[in-house]
Amino acid sequence: MIQRIQTVYLLIVAALFAAIVFLPLASLQSGDYLYNFDVTGLNSAVTQELVYPTWSLLALACIVCVFSFTIIFMYKKRVTQIRLCVYNALLIIGFCLLFGFYLWRFSNSPDLPDLSISIRLWVAFPIIALIINYLALRNIGADEAMIRSLERLR
Repeated sequence: MIQRIQTVYLLIVAALFAAIVFLPLASLQSGDYLYNFDVTGLNSAVTQELVYPTWSLLALACIVCVFSFTIIFMYKKRVTQIRLCVYNALLIIGFCLLFGFYLWRFSNSPDLPDLSISIRLWVAFPIIALIINYLALRNIGADEAMIRSLERLR
């Protein structure tokens, strides 16, 4: 299990999404007010009060993290691993789209006039995780092809 490279790839995906849960994704400034945007929602930077909750981002980040660990421990069922990797990739894409939707919604909100958005470096983590998830998917497929070719030789 741990000697396979896709295990390392999936651990990296899980670590990236675990980091996303704890890191702020963007800073928003509207006039004199400063807000931090993370997966739990839009928080006031001064009082740490949750202004606008985005629990769906938190749920998607946690599901991707759990899926990655689940895929690792299903190493004897490679076809199921491939399917779950595809679902994991779709969830990561959904996370990126939902994050973009929330930023768009905040930028068009009448409650936040003259909004300036400063996106943090951590926003690249889902894209990196998507690429690494694809590498894991490709290596799982290569393992399955190798096992099938060896079964034909018997």
